[in-house]
Amino acid sequence: MNRPQFIGTVISRSLAPVAIGLLIGGLTAGCLGSKSRSTTPFEFKFAADKNATPGVYAGNFGFDFGTSATNAPGDGLTSELPYFLSVALPEGNYQVTATFGDRSTSTTNTVKAESRRLMVENLATKPGEFVTRNFVVNIRRPDYPGGTVHLKPREAASEALTWDGKLTLEFSGTRPTLRALDITPARTALTVFLAGDSTVCDQPAEPWNSWGQMLPRFFNAHAAVANYAESGESLRSSLDAHRFDKIFSVARPGDFLLVQFGHNDMKDRAPNALSTYQENLKQIVARARQAGLTPVLVTSMERKTGLRSNTLAGYPAAVRTVARDCDAALIDLNAASLVLYRALGTNLDLAFQDGTHHNNYGSYELARCVVEGIKANHLALARFLAPDVTAFDPARPDDPRTCCLPASPAQDNTKPEGN
Repeated sequence: MNRPQFIGTVISRSLAPVAIGLLIGGLTAGCLGSKSRSTTPFEFKFAADKNATPGVYAGNFGFDFGTSATNAPGDGLTSELPYFLSVALPEGNYQVTATFGDRSTSTTNTVKAESRRLMVENLATKPGEFVTRNFVVNIRRPDYPGGTVHLKPREAASEALTWDGKLTLEFSGTRPTLRALDITPARTALTVFLAGDSTVCDQPAEPWNSWGQMLPRFFNAHAAVANYAESGESLRSSLDAHRFDKIFSVARPGDFLLVQFGHNDMKDRAPNALSTYQENLKQIVARARQAGLTPVLVTSMERKTGLRSNTLAGYPAAVRTVARDCDAALIDLNAASLVLYRALGTNLDLAFQDGTHHNNYGSYELARCVVEGIKANHLALARFLAPDVTAFDPARPDDPRTCCLPASPAQDNTKPEGN
């Protein structure tokens, strides 16, 4: 499996030691897989102290993946290139408080977490303007009491950021400037668990992207997105790999579980494949409710050729039937995607990377469709949407020429598993 290549020039400079003096206490590592939360924060005030410049990550805190940034006195960490900061932490949800801005110049700041999950989108500051944003990041390990998730080889290689037991933040934009960074266990945050395939998962490298890794941007600082989707997975293979067992081992009453499968399930040629799929969905719905979670079923978005003819056989209809029979919330992303694709017209190719998988723009638009589905179902989850989330009509998509995000440094043209 190819490992993503990080492109760009690494800034050459002498890195100061890790800012241990600004480490307020130490995070208490609870038992792996437990639902306890540690209580002590990390606090870094880069603009206040040039000596707070991180060193290279070596198992505690520092710059990662060969990147770095300068620390101008009074301003903070800044670079013309994207840079990564990693902090070793036990699994769980963490509130991140980041302050951006520069005394003398404008900045734009985009923050992605772990494997390119969008957290902060193009936050702009004027000279002398300083803005603080709060968001919650979920990190995890594969183990849980009584078992472990059966990871694919690439999940320990190109997708290692998803399971590596550290919190990684990517800062990019036009002269992104980080003045201060606080990381605190989010003891009361609600968790939105995602289960699905390559159209949902955290794709590790450009130019691929999925709606699940765009979704965190649309929530406020009281909710985390825990994306357990994986390329090539069907509902049955995810069950066999114990991905759902892991979810239910860490989920708490009040959390949500969004489930979208179909692209790979439809390739099962067994005579009872569709009925087995529906029974498995029903069991997931029942198990989620027993654990105090709210299950939300999501129909798979169409492939690019789906405008001419349905490519997903009877699977979207099967999900609708299960939702009706189980009285479960349904986000009909399949229907919304067809509206979106028709509206894009001659711009349809600008949303896709191949016939199935999307790029940053396409996945962003699909995430907006999912958000509208959350609101249309009147889910309690809608109360956790970010205050700047506006109404979205897939028949009137964002202009692909003006809707853009900074590309991440990780590049890999290898097609994701599944189609």
